[in-house]
Amino acid sequence: MSESATAGFKSGFVSILGRPNSGKSTLLNALAGMKLAIVASKPQTTRTSIQAVLNLPGAQIVFLDTPGIHKPDTLINRRMLQTVRAALDQRDLLLYVVDASSHYSQQDAEALQVVTIVRTPVLLLLNKVDRLKDKGRVLKLIEQYKSLHDFADYIPLSALTGEGLDTLRAEIVRRLAQGPAFYPPDYITDQPERFLATELVREKVLHWTRDEVPHAVAVAIEQWQETDRLTRIAAVIYVERAGQKGIIIGSGGEMLKKIGTEARLGIEQMLGRKVFLELFVKVKPGWRDDPRFLDAVDWRSMSGREVE
Repeated sequence: MSESATAGFKSGFVSILGRPNSGKSTLLNALAGMKLAIVASKPQTTRTSIQAVLNLPGAQIVFLDTPGIHKPDTLINRRMLQTVRAALDQRDLLLYVVDASSHYSQQDAEALQVVTIVRTPVLLLLNKVDRLKDKGRVLKLIEQYKSLHDFADYIPLSALTGEGLDTLRAEIVRRLAQGPAFYPPDYITDQPERFLATELVREKVLHWTRDEVPHAVAVAIEQWQETDRLTRIAAVIYVERAGQKGIIIGSGGEMLKKIGTEARLGIEQMLGRKVFLELFVKVKPGWRDDPRFLDAVDWRSMSGREVE
């Protein structure tokens, strides 16, 4: 972009923070205009930071979605919390998302401490207002959060319906400094297609299995082969116990077939071509506390590594 083209152009980095299930990933997808982060009703669905670049007339916003703020009781959870803290560094603006349809709790108070120690401006986003019958509840929540932190602004919205998103975009751009675009116009995310494919498989597992399974599930690509006609993918779903493996496979393999069919359709939509997806389920006890395994399934460090 030439110097003349950058006159008046704005750009910056914005991190999205909040407790699990506050709607951060839904918000990221809505802002990006496409599905980059998987969405499920289970806590801690997002396990790593996900970047999305939004190009607007006269501005470029680089968003970073983060895992939900929670107590780090396993190695993977401690790494997730490190990802959240890293997302606070060198940001132009922070978006702190809260579920306006739920009551303020001790967990909310503990999570809020993450942003009270930073100098970066923070917008409080009161999400899920579409669920509220009493809109006056939003004003009460705003007053409550005002007493806890000096937020730069308070924006009610619904990431699901799109209500308030235009206001949010405008407010973000207004607060960004002038500067050139960091990425070309066709750049959307830092997530490789292989990682996005594993996440789509994990999303379907989260959607269809019982509550005892989600936190114990990891997905890794074993084979990715491009041909003229289609993309062949072989992926492994890792669990920690044999009982969890049985749940995912289901009676006569029906559950695994359902997961595979829906994941394949999602991957085809992402890639824009036909996909042959083959899924396997393996038991790996204690993988959430195994640093070598976590490195192997982390897309940032998986190059050249094998999942054992």
